[in-house]
Amino acid sequence: MKKRRICQVFLGLLGAFLLTAGVFQGDFRTVMNKAIRICYECIGIG
Repeated sequence: MKKRRICQVFLGLLGAFLLTAGVFQGDFRTVMNKAIRICYECIGIG
């Protein structure tokens, strides 16, 4: 049970770190633009 908790904390911190790194590299804007285009195509606007 303790190993599982350590693994959860480690993966959570790793995810937060990678998310922060992506935001600082400007990847957030690229991902957001692609997501918006996909949503527009799904509802038939784009």
